[in-house]
Amino acid sequence: MSRETKRIIFQVVLFVATLGTTTLAGAEWAYGKSILMEGYSWDDFLSGFNYSLPFLFILSAHEFGHYFTAVYHRVKTSLPYYIPLPPFFFILGTLGAVIRLRERVPSTTKNFDIGVAGPLAGFVAAIGVLVYAFLTLPPPEYVFQFHPDYQQYGLDYAAHVYGENMKGPGVDIVLGNNIMFTMLSWIAPQGSVPNMHEVIHYPALFAGYLSLVFTSLNLLPIGQLDGGHVVYGLFGSRLHRWIASVTFVGFVFFAGLGVVTPVSEPSDFLPEFLVDSLPRIGQLLVVIAGFVLFLFYTFKALGLSRANTWMTAIAVFAVQYLATWMIPSLSGYSGWLLFAFLVGRFGGVLHPPALIEEPLTPGRKLIGWLALLIFVLCMTPWPIEMLLVTETAP
Repeated sequence: MSRETKRIIFQVVLFVATLGTTTLAGAEWAYGKSILMEGYSWDDFLSGFNYSLPFLFILSAHEFGHYFTAVYHRVKTSLPYYIPLPPFFFILGTLGAVIRLRERVPSTTKNFDIGVAGPLAGFVAAIGVLVYAFLTLPPPEYVFQFHPDYQQYGLDYAAHVYGENMKGPGVDIVLGNNIMFTMLSWIAPQGSVPNMHEVIHYPALFAGYLSLVFTSLNLLPIGQLDGGHVVYGLFGSRLHRWIASVTFVGFVFFAGLGVVTPVSEPSDFLPEFLVDSLPRIGQLLVVIAGFVLFLFYTFKALGLSRANTWMTAIAVFAVQYLATWMIPSLSGYSGWLLFAFLVGRFGGVLHPPALIEEPLTPGRKLIGWLALLIFVLCMTPWPIEMLLVTETAP
């Protein structure tokens, strides 16, 4: 058996595994049917296809957009490697997929084409899924099958069951919003668009929403993300460096906003032995030092000197801390911190120079600006928020 045949078999196995894990995730997210629950059935598993098939369709459109464009430009590349992930603890069932370029892309133009093709193809696929999902929404009473207790309030249930009114214990999951999702919701039958607390129970809608979020992340103008290739092609190396660096620092600033504040309880971050052995001010200093150290290692991706990296980390934390002191309700989305760290450490913030630097054609520039518009339309600062409710509302 040749090496290429073994590679293809491995890729097929990864895809089948990812289909399985995303189907398990879909059954749990949409219908509350976990494989860890007693009585989990084959029908419960099959119900997860309502999420996994549209989600993997969009993901595959994105990856094959990259693949076919690379093939068109005669750049050696692999088929997609799908990445399965066990769907436990509200995990989506996959970390996505990647293709491997087996040679360096020679020119700015080819790099741009391969980079922009993925998010454009994925975006078109996501729009198709969402149009279908919105046009075929069930009546608003559909949500009562998941929450029978909502029926006592009728269709005005949202005013009585979320946040402080939630009857615990349980987890209140609410999705954020973005411009594209809101615009597409206008085509839905009147009164059928679900509350953002309930979108997870509409699997095709949920899959399309997540795809918009991931499209915006891929189009961040940073390093070798797809958006990094777009901005490098549009503006060149020097401007890309500034745009990518400012975007990355701003992204981390937003992500860390509200993590450590003047009203934070340090004991929430520390092991018990430190809580027992240090006064509160000592605990707070340890937490601050740990967070600044995390920022330092994240900002090493900027390629600054060691001293300037420390200064950037300290300055970002200081502004975050001061901002939450002045406006205690300010809060970013801490879930982006891990994403920023991984992107910075493994993908880098700066874009490597192309072997052949050449300006884009007018048509490609138009496509580049369209990609940046898509980034804005899909940008979702707070994609998923979870509120753990431990007490029953009065």
